[in-house]
Parts: sequence; structure tokens; C-alpha cells
Amino acid sequence: MVKTLKMPIITLISVFVTFITLIVLWISIVVTQANYTQLYQEDISYFSKGLAAATADSVGYGELSERDKALVRGQLSTYRYVNSITFYTAQYDLIETFGDAPETLASGPIPPQGVTLIDGKVTSHQFIGDSLYPEGYIIVTANIEASVSKATRALLLRILPISLVLWLVIIALSIYAIKRLFKPLASLNAFTQEVLQTKDFALRHHYDNKGELGLLAGNINHLLEMIEVELLINYEQNQTLVDQQETMTRLANFDSLTGLPNRQFVLDNLRLELARAKRNDEDLILLFFDLDGFKGINDSLGHETGDLILIEVADRVSGLLREGDLVARLGGDEFLVLPDRDTRDGNIESVAVRLINSFSEPFALRGLSLTVGVSIGIARAADANYDLSELMSNADLAMYRSKARGRGSYTIFTPDMVESHKRKLHIANAIEQGLREGQFIVYYQVKVDRSRKVTGLEALLRWQHPEFGFIMPNEFIPIAEQGGKISSITQWVIQQVCHDLPTIQEWINGRFRVSINLSGHDLRNSKLFDSIHETFITSRVNPEFVEFEVTESAYLENFITSNRFFKRLSNMGCAISLDDFGTGYSSLSYLTQISIDTLKIDKQFVSDLAHSERSRLVTGAIIDLAKRLSLTVCAEGIENEMQWKYMCEHGCDYVQGFMFSKPVPLEILIESPLQYPDFIATDA
Repeated sequence: MVKTLKMPIITLISVFVTFITLIVLWISIVVTQANYTQLYQEDISYFSKGLAAATADSVGYGELSERDKALVRGQLSTYRYVNSITFYTAQYDLIETFGDAPETLASGPIPPQGVTLIDGKVTSHQFIGDSLYPEGYIIVTANIEASVSKATRALLLRILPISLVLWLVIIALSIYAIKRLFKPLASLNAFTQEVLQTKDFALRHHYDNKGELGLLAGNINHLLEMIEVELLINYEQNQTLVDQQETMTRLANFDSLTGLPNRQFVLDNLRLELARAKRNDEDLILLFFDLDGFKGINDSLGHETGDLILIEVADRVSGLLREGDLVARLGGDEFLVLPDRDTRDGNIESVAVRLINSFSEPFALRGLSLTVGVSIGIARAADANYDLSELMSNADLAMYRSKARGRGSYTIFTPDMVESHKRKLHIANAIEQGLREGQFIVYYQVKVDRSRKVTGLEALLRWQHPEFGFIMPNEFIPIAEQGGKISSITQWVIQQVCHDLPTIQEWINGRFRVSINLSGHDLRNSKLFDSIHETFITSRVNPEFVEFEVTESAYLENFITSNRFFKRLSNMGCAISLDDFGTGYSSLSYLTQISIDTLKIDKQFVSDLAHSERSRLVTGAIIDLAKRLSLTVCAEGIENEMQWKYMCEHGCDYVQGFMFSKPVPLEILIESPLQYPDFIATDA
């Protein structure tokens, strides 16, 4: 501010004062010179007129007396600036010249009468005597230039010191006045510099001036207030953005329910860990597990309870692992554990066992004691060639192998599982084609009553694959359920049974029912009932000839949906059979809430009748329970006479098993007997 505003103003004032001073000096000199010139002209005029009067008597005779000459010489010596005095007769004949007369007087024209000034020289031309009849003329010349210059110098010597003092005083006063005037502005400048240096926009400038500077200070304060408000708003908005970014990062990398790292986060970390392990020639272990029985809890008790279970699982597993171990939720009830670089078999198995044991204690939620287990799959990075996708696939394969072996177990991946998985994939991809090309066949196994008469059939599916040969249901049914294709198979079986019913009716020629098995996935198919109803109408089948079987576990896992579905089937005329009764873990209280017609005793109880008293007691209790509930009882897996007699003695209504017939195609079935003899070989 000082360099860009004060100094130019001071410089401008200095130049202006100097210019004014010089103008004044110049005017003074000009006026002085003019005054001195006029004074000298008047003096020469009086001088020449005086000499003219004094010499008038002698000039009239055409000459000067000695007295007049002495007078003229005396005057010439007195007035040193007078150069010459020349006398003329009335006819302008030269009488006499005193001093240095200019050459113009001798050779040039006579100057006009009066006083003239030419080139710094004064010429006075006066008449002598009467102006009408002059006696003669006098011409006086004087050089006043030197005198005027002398007077000018004298003036300058007197006025210059005063002018210089006045100039300095004016400049000093101007500087002082400017500093006083600019003091508020300097204060304002210092204030703005302080704001810039401290970045403190809460500072305010205090200035009481009511003029423009006061208005400027007020505007600056108002501007600072606006900046402070905007900064506060920007800070709050920025903080909001930071919080939102943290929230987005948390949502992007962590599961919102459990707070564990999510799939994306753990996969990104796994890629880095796999690259590090491969670079350092190390191995890496991945544990993949999901919850056994979680779906049943979710369906029966609601998703809110399921969410609470997941939160408890996350806390329980996190508390179990060591520092450095990573646990993440991949989605649903699937979790992943990445142990911290200790890849020894003993350590990995120890982690898996501790993980399984941690779920032995039930979860206490909302007054309920809920038990879930885990099936764990373990895979090594080296077996997957450090490829993330292959590693995840291997762990998934091992986990499903654990489920197949039985819940609450762990399986370490081995390369031979890949071939098994490829077979499963091939089977899964070939199901639709097999249904279209007629590769599936419905086999029928007879059910006989206590008089050994055929009273029903169970439809059992077989698959004659062109590459793999004869595939049993216990292999392709789980694959179909996992691949979401079980509904297509079920609908095909229902249609085929409806197609075969007329032939079966001709063969039996009496009352009977054909049992069709439904899976848990079928019970969740909202369109299944409409499909069954439409198939019955299209095939003109009486529903009373059809019985639908469902396992106890499948029924209970989808209890509400299953109850509603089977009530509709029962109202339509179909019978309902509960298969594998007694093998589940549920309370018997559900038997009072469902509408079924038949209890099927699982063959594991039947097979142990000969050597297990407990099996005999349980089997008898099941039959007695069914009778008290007015339910029909069917036993499966009858293979010998002892088992047959035991069932008959305890009131079992009808049985099925290899003792009477294995499952056979329709064309063999209709060639079979409708009444079996009393004595049948056990290998029949």
C-alpha cells in the first residue's frame, strides 16, 4: 500500500509544488524585468527631456556651448547605462555626438520620436524647444540589458532561499497530511494482512470514521462475516461429505448387519494376499462355512430372528479367532475365515474344530434356545495355483462335501473333488435335456397290506444317462435342488404318473394310491399347486388315487408354507404322507398342527429291529402314536420275514421293501402279482 499509493501521491504533490514554484519564479522574473525596463524607459525619457531643456539655447544656434557640453559629459558619466547622446538641428543635421552612438544613427534612418526599445536597447528621441517650431533634436541611447539582468539576479538571490524554504515546508506538510489521511487506510491494510496471515476470519476492524474509510471498514467487516459464515457452512458440508464418504466406505467394505468385512473387501484383500504368497512361495489357507439349519429358523421364526442369529454368529466367531485372523460375511449365512499365515495342518484343523465346537452352545434369543451348526470347507492357495476364483471354488466344494458327510464337520479340499464337481456340473447341465429327451424313467415300488395284497405304489425316479449310465436319485436329486431344477423334475414326474395311472388302474382294478415325493424346494414353489391342479384336470385324473410324500425335515423347514400347501391338496382329495418320521430333531407338538394321512417309519429303524431293543421300542411307539392320532402307518425297507411279522404284530397298516419287490418300470410292474404268497425268499 505504501509503495503503490502514498509515494505516487507524494511524488505528484512534489512535482506540482515544484512546478508552481518555478512558475511563480518565472512570473516574478518576467514582471521584474518588465518593471525595470519600463522604469529605465521612463528614466531615459526624463533624462533626454532634461538635457533638451538645458541645451535649448545653444542648439538653436546650431552648436553647443562649452557649458552645455560639460553638462552633457557629466550626465553621460553619471548614467553609465547611457551609451550615447546625439544632438541634431531642426533639419536633422548632426551637431555633436557624445559616447558610443550606434551605427544606425549615422547610416540608418532616424528613430521615431518618443522612447523605443529594440533588442534590449532604449532609444529616446526628443525635440528641443517648442514642439511646433523645435530648435533641434536630441537622441539618447542606453543599453539596459545588463542592468535588468543585474536586477534579476538580485531578485533571485533574495527570493530563491525563501522559495526553497517554502517548497520544503509545503512538501513536509503535504507528507504529514498524507500520512494522517492515510493512517486509517494503513490500519485497514495492516488488519487485512493480519487476516491473511492468521486465516482468522473472526477478526473485526474497529474504526469510528463516518466517511468513506469507515464505510470501507464496515464493508470489509461485513465481508469477513459472510466469509466466516460460508466457511462454517463449507466446513459443515465438508464434514458431512467426510462422514458420508466414511459411511460409503464402510458400506462398501463392511457388512451393515454384522459389521464384518463384506465380500468385496475380503476378495480385494485375498487378491493381494495371494499375490504376496505366490511371490514369497508361501501357502495360504481359506476356511469357508455356512450355517446348518439357518434356513429353517429364518422361515419359521422370521428374518428378524435370522438377522439376530447372524449377529451372534459374527460375534462368536470374531471372539474365537486370534489377532491377525480375518473373518468376513460373504452374504446370507455364508462366512469366510482367513487364518494369519500359519498353514500347518494341525493349526488349520484346530481352528476348524474350535469353530465347530463354538456352535455347540445354543443361541438364546427372545426366550428361545436355537441351535445351528456349521459345515466348513478348507482350501489351500497352492492347490488353486494362487487363483482367487479357483480357491473360492475349492473351498466351496469342500464345504458342500462336509454337508454331504453330515452337518457339523469340516473337509479339506483335495484335487479329486474337482472331478466329482465336474460330474455334478455335467449332471446339473444335463437335467433339462434329459427331461426333453426322455432319459428319465418312473419306477414303481409296491406297497402291500397285512394280507400281502398290493394296495399302493411309490413312484421313484431313475435316470438313464447316455454318458454316465444309470444315475440314482440320491445323486442327481441334491444336484437338481442346488441348481433350482427340482421343480421341473417334480412336475415331469407328476405328469408321467398321471399318464401311467390308467394302466395301473387296469392292473390293480381296485382302490390304491400312487405316492409322489416332494422336496423342500417344491414346497417353496408358489406355482406348484396350480400346476398339479392343471395336470389333474388335463389328464382327467382323480386326486384320490394320488398321495404326496414329504420328509419330516422338509415339512418343518417350511412349516407355514407347507401346512397351507398340503391343506389345499387334502381339500382337493389327495392324501399326505410324512416320510422319514422320527429321524428329525423337532418337537412332536407339530403333529397336532398339521393335516396328514400317513406316517412312514424310516428304514433305519426297520433294519435294526433284529438286534436293537431300542429300535423295536421306538418303532412300536411310533405305530402306537400314529394309531392314537388316527393315522395310517407304513414301514419301508422290509427285507425279511422277521421284520414283516414284527410290523404286522404291532399294527402296521402296510409295508414296502425288497422282500416283496424292488422298484421296477411300469411294463414289469403290470406283470407282477397283486397278491404275494405267505412264504417268500428273503432275496426275492
